[in-house]
Amino acid sequence: MSKANVVEMLERIGLPFAYDHFAEGESPNPPFLVYLYPNANPFSADGSVYHKSDTLHIEVYTDKKDIGLEEKVEETLNLFGFFYLKSETWIPSEKMYEVLYQMEV
Repeated sequence: MSKANVVEMLERIGLPFAYDHFAEGESPNPPFLVYLYPNANPFSADGSVYHKSDTLHIEVYTDKKDIGLEEKVEETLNLFGFFYLKSETWIPSEKMYEVLYQMEV
């Protein structure tokens, strides 16, 4: 999947989103999404890359647990054919939940 397709997928979810972070003072009220490609895992042999694979993180931020929103995100990921790992954490300093979806693209 191309990076443009990832943006198309995020637009379908219907929440504000940004790559890596929102600019200082421009963060919307929750819920919102942040996505990034924190690392790559290319397959190589004989000094050449045969297959490029990036890790994609989609972070969903909410101020309260929102199972319906998580289901919508997961339905969209399934629609686009992603296998993902999911984790969740409470960020006390921000008073928000972060639900993290990790996948290879």
